[in-house]
Amino acid sequence: MSDPEPPDAAHTADTRVESTGETVGEAKWAALRELEQRFPGLDKGRVRFQVLSEGERGLLGVGFTPARVIAELGDAASARGSRREPPPGEEPGSPEAVLRELLEAVCAGLAVRASVQVSRSHGELRARLAGPDVGLLIGKRGSTIDAIQYLANAAVRGTESERLTVVVDAAGYRDRREATLARVAEDAAREALAAGAPVALEPMSAPERKLVHLALQERTDVTTESEGAEPNRHVVVSPAE
Repeated sequence: MSDPEPPDAAHTADTRVESTGETVGEAKWAALRELEQRFPGLDKGRVRFQVLSEGERGLLGVGFTPARVIAELGDAASARGSRREPPPGEEPGSPEAVLRELLEAVCAGLAVRASVQVSRSHGELRARLAGPDVGLLIGKRGSTIDAIQYLANAAVRGTESERLTVVVDAAGYRDRREATLARVAEDAAREALAAGAPVALEPMSAPERKLVHLALQERTDVTTESEGAEPNRHVVVSPAE
């Protein structure tokens, strides 16, 4: 008969999960779900991940190696409770508190380690997320962070009489994307004037289309208009008549 497993080894096995997925994000999600089954009321912010493999697709899509991660809790008791303390001066139920709590819940649900900073200025509530995994919150062409921003606006709406616009940014993505779209808009304007014909840009989200319109609104030689239906709605830049 074999000797019983040492207590420390049993504890480690109980609080440690290895999982796979098509992407690292999916593997983290699967591991987190298993830990939640073991520890109801899990504080996801205390889960730590180790990426064993980022996965790889074979040539021309043939063959596939899944991503592999390990999710681990340092202490089973630390899996519960221990909510982060709100910043000094932040009133419970205020727009700042609602926004911060929503974003912390999203990060925990997606197993993304990130800090959240919220500031208010001139009717705008801006949240900045920073951390080693925030790229997962951006998504292809900002699709994920735009969806998060939409939810954040809906959550904050109605918390007070003042109408606030919520902007959610991760690792400075918004500033970089705004600069890129400004260049795209100017290039389209030059192309439209040179060809004497409208130029259609690629499909964009509503916030990105707005940035293109704003980039060219001071020009009198071109006009902009959004056309098409979601998700293929796009901006058309035309020479002014």
